[in-house]
Amino acid sequence: MKEEKKGIQDIESTLQEIGQKIEELIKKGAEAGADVKEDIEQKIEELRSNKTTLEEELRKGKELLQREFEEKKEEFKEKKKAFDPKLEESKGFFKEGLKQLGLAFKALFKK
Repeated sequence: MKEEKKGIQDIESTLQEIGQKIEELIKKGAEAGADVKEDIEQKIEELRSNKTTLEEELRKGKELLQREFEEKKEEFKEKKKAFDPKLEESKGFFKEGLKQLGLAFKALFKK
């Protein structure tokens, strides 16, 4: 899960860098001539579109990971519920075994 969070953080960092580059292009576009300005504005729109697409994909990925995590969490809870009675039974057997072992030592050392 840590690796997935790191990957998401890397993606978010990349998206922030893209946003900064867009802002830089906007500033450069304001300074550029009319012909170049149109090209830059078109590139800006393409970058914004790509950024929006990447943000949507990131959101979908996060939702998918969250859903899978919740499913695994519920699956674990169900397995734990099924295992609890067996664990309690085993714990009882273990305690009884220790009790019997204690009685055996008492009987052995009394003689």
